[in-house]
Amino acid sequence: MKSVYVVAALIGLTLAQSDRAFSAPTDPWKALAFLEGTWNAHTQGGSARAQGSGTYTFEAALKHHVLVRRSGNPVACKGPADFDCEHSDLLYVYQEGANQPLKAIYFDNEGHVIHYEVSTPNSTTAMFVSEASPSGPQFRLVYELKDAVMSGKFQMRMPGQAEWKSYLEWNGAKK
Repeated sequence: MKSVYVVAALIGLTLAQSDRAFSAPTDPWKALAFLEGTWNAHTQGGSARAQGSGTYTFEAALKHHVLVRRSGNPVACKGPADFDCEHSDLLYVYQEGANQPLKAIYFDNEGHVIHYEVSTPNSTTAMFVSEASPSGPQFRLVYELKDAVMSGKFQMRMPGQAEWKSYLEWNGAKK
Protein backbone atom coordinates (compact mmCIF):
# COMPACT_ATOMS: atom_id res chain seq x y z
CA MET A 1 0.00 0.00 0.00
CA LYS A 2 2.90 2.34 0.73
CA SER A 3 4.09 1.98 -2.86
CA VAL A 4 0.69 3.22 -4.12
CA TYR A 5 1.12 6.41 -2.04
CA VAL A 6 4.70 6.83 -3.22
CA VAL A 7 3.66 6.42 -6.88
CA ALA A 8 0.72 8.78 -6.36
CA ALA A 9 3.02 11.32 -4.73
CA LEU A 10 5.53 11.01 -7.59
CA ILE A 11 2.79 11.36 -10.21
CA GLY A 12 1.43 14.39 -8.37
CA LEU A 13 4.92 15.91 -8.24
CA THR A 14 5.48 15.19 -11.92
CA LEU A 15 2.14 16.79 -12.84
CA ALA A 16 2.90 19.83 -10.70
CA GLN A 17 6.29 20.18 -12.41
CA SER A 18 4.65 19.79 -15.83
CA ASP A 19 2.13 22.52 -15.03
CA ARG A 20 4.98 24.88 -14.13
CA ALA A 21 6.92 23.94 -17.25
CA PHE A 22 3.94 24.69 -19.50
CA SER A 23 2.62 27.74 -17.66
CA ALA A 24 2.23 30.95 -19.64
CA PRO A 25 5.47 32.88 -20.05
CA THR A 26 5.81 36.19 -18.29
CA ASP A 27 5.07 39.32 -20.28
CA PRO A 28 8.47 40.80 -21.23
CA TRP A 29 6.89 44.20 -21.86
CA LYS A 30 5.69 44.51 -18.26
CA ALA A 31 9.28 45.03 -17.08
CA LEU A 32 9.62 48.06 -19.38
CA ALA A 33 6.25 49.66 -18.54
CA PHE A 34 7.93 52.18 -16.23
CA LEU A 35 9.56 53.78 -19.30
CA GLU A 36 6.30 54.63 -21.06
CA GLY A 37 5.34 58.29 -21.31
CA THR A 38 6.94 61.60 -22.21
CA TRP A 39 9.91 62.59 -20.10
CA ASN A 40 11.83 65.81 -19.61
CA ALA A 41 15.58 65.48 -20.10
CA HIS A 42 18.13 67.86 -18.60
CA THR A 43 21.74 66.96 -19.31
CA GLN A 44 23.95 66.78 -16.26
CA GLY A 45 27.24 65.18 -17.19
CA GLY A 46 29.38 63.01 -19.37
CA SER A 47 32.34 63.55 -21.63
CA ALA A 48 30.18 65.27 -24.30
CA ARG A 49 30.26 68.40 -22.12
CA ALA A 50 26.89 69.42 -23.51
CA GLN A 51 24.21 71.28 -21.61
CA GLY A 52 20.64 71.18 -22.72
CA SER A 53 17.08 70.23 -22.11
CA GLY A 54 14.45 68.54 -24.20
CA THR A 55 12.01 65.66 -24.10
CA TYR A 56 11.76 62.06 -25.24
CA THR A 57 8.82 59.66 -25.42
CA PHE A 58 8.51 55.92 -24.96
CA GLU A 59 5.27 54.50 -26.36
CA ALA A 60 3.92 51.09 -27.25
CA ALA A 61 3.24 50.53 -30.95
CA LEU A 62 1.92 47.78 -33.23
CA LYS A 63 -0.41 46.29 -30.61
CA HIS A 64 2.43 46.42 -28.07
CA HIS A 65 4.79 44.30 -30.15
CA VAL A 66 7.24 47.21 -30.25
CA LEU A 67 8.23 49.91 -27.76
CA VAL A 68 9.37 53.08 -29.52
CA ARG A 69 11.50 55.87 -28.04
CA ARG A 70 11.59 59.12 -29.95
CA SER A 71 13.70 62.10 -29.07
CA GLY A 72 13.76 65.30 -30.97
CA ASN A 73 15.66 68.51 -31.15
CA PRO A 74 16.39 69.90 -27.71
CA VAL A 75 14.58 72.95 -26.40
CA ALA A 76 17.92 74.43 -25.39
CA CYS A 77 21.41 73.16 -26.11
CA LYS A 78 24.97 74.36 -25.63
CA GLY A 79 27.98 72.22 -26.31
CA PRO A 80 31.39 72.05 -27.92
CA ALA A 81 31.65 72.68 -31.66
CA ASP A 82 31.64 68.95 -32.45
CA PHE A 83 28.44 68.27 -30.47
CA ASP A 84 25.25 68.00 -32.56
CA CYS A 85 22.62 70.19 -30.89
CA GLU A 86 20.20 69.23 -33.68
CA HIS A 87 20.35 65.57 -32.63
CA SER A 88 17.29 63.35 -33.00
CA ASP A 89 16.97 59.58 -32.76
CA LEU A 90 14.70 56.56 -32.68
CA LEU A 91 15.00 53.42 -30.58
CA TYR A 92 12.83 50.39 -31.31
CA VAL A 93 12.55 47.65 -28.67
CA TYR A 94 11.24 44.37 -30.04
CA GLN A 95 11.04 40.63 -29.54
CA GLU A 96 11.95 38.39 -32.49
CA GLY A 97 9.61 35.63 -31.36
CA ALA A 98 7.64 34.30 -28.43
CA ASN A 99 9.81 33.58 -25.40
CA GLN A 100 12.80 35.30 -27.03
CA PRO A 101 14.78 38.02 -25.22
CA LEU A 102 14.02 41.65 -25.92
CA LYS A 103 16.33 43.45 -28.31
CA ALA A 104 16.57 47.03 -29.51
CA ILE A 105 17.87 48.91 -32.50
CA TYR A 106 18.87 52.58 -32.43
CA PHE A 107 19.03 55.05 -35.34
CA ASP A 108 19.96 58.74 -35.31
CA ASN A 109 20.20 61.65 -37.72
CA GLU A 110 24.00 61.29 -37.80
CA GLY A 111 23.74 57.84 -39.41
CA HIS A 112 24.56 55.77 -36.32
CA VAL A 113 22.94 52.36 -35.91
CA ILE A 114 23.36 50.37 -32.70
CA HIS A 115 21.95 46.91 -31.93
CA TYR A 116 21.25 46.22 -28.24
CA GLU A 117 20.37 43.31 -25.98
CA VAL A 118 17.81 44.47 -23.39
CA SER A 119 17.70 43.52 -19.72
CA THR A 120 15.78 44.68 -16.68
CA PRO A 121 17.87 44.03 -13.56
CA ASN A 122 14.97 45.30 -11.42
CA SER A 123 11.51 46.86 -11.80
CA THR A 124 12.85 50.40 -12.25
CA THR A 125 15.97 49.85 -14.38
CA ALA A 126 16.35 49.03 -18.07
CA MET A 127 19.74 48.33 -19.57
CA PHE A 128 20.55 48.24 -23.28
CA VAL A 129 23.99 46.79 -24.09
CA SER A 130 25.55 46.39 -27.53
CA GLU A 131 27.79 43.50 -28.47
CA ALA A 132 31.48 43.95 -27.72
CA SER A 133 33.71 44.58 -30.72
CA PRO A 134 37.47 44.09 -31.00
CA SER A 135 37.76 47.17 -33.24
CA GLY A 136 35.40 49.74 -31.76
CA PRO A 137 33.48 50.85 -28.68
CA GLN A 138 30.76 48.88 -26.94
CA PHE A 139 27.71 50.94 -25.95
CA ARG A 140 25.39 50.87 -22.95
CA LEU A 141 22.20 52.85 -22.47
CA VAL A 142 20.73 52.81 -18.96
CA TYR A 143 17.40 54.16 -17.71
CA GLU A 144 16.58 54.22 -14.01
CA LEU A 145 13.42 55.55 -12.36
CA LYS A 146 13.83 56.78 -8.80
CA ASP A 147 11.45 59.03 -6.85
CA ALA A 148 9.47 59.87 -10.05
CA VAL A 149 12.64 61.08 -11.83
CA MET A 150 14.03 59.17 -14.80
CA SER A 151 17.82 59.19 -15.09
CA GLY A 152 19.62 58.12 -18.21
CA LYS A 153 23.19 57.39 -19.24
CA PHE A 154 24.71 56.73 -22.63
CA GLN A 155 28.05 55.06 -21.98
CA MET A 156 30.95 53.61 -23.96
CA ARG A 157 33.68 51.11 -23.28
CA MET A 158 36.68 50.68 -25.58
CA PRO A 159 38.05 47.21 -26.42
CA GLY A 160 40.10 45.80 -23.57
CA GLN A 161 38.67 48.21 -20.98
CA ALA A 162 36.54 47.07 -18.06
CA GLU A 163 35.10 50.45 -17.07
CA TRP A 164 32.14 52.17 -18.75
CA LYS A 165 32.55 55.91 -19.36
CA SER A 166 29.55 58.20 -19.66
CA TYR A 167 29.29 60.21 -22.84
CA LEU A 168 26.00 61.83 -21.86
CA GLU A 169 23.86 61.73 -18.70
CA TRP A 170 20.44 63.27 -18.13
CA ASN A 171 17.44 63.22 -15.83
CA GLY A 172 13.91 64.59 -15.63
CA ALA A 173 10.36 64.00 -14.49
CA LYS A 174 7.45 62.75 -16.53
CA LYS A 175 5.50 65.44 -18.36
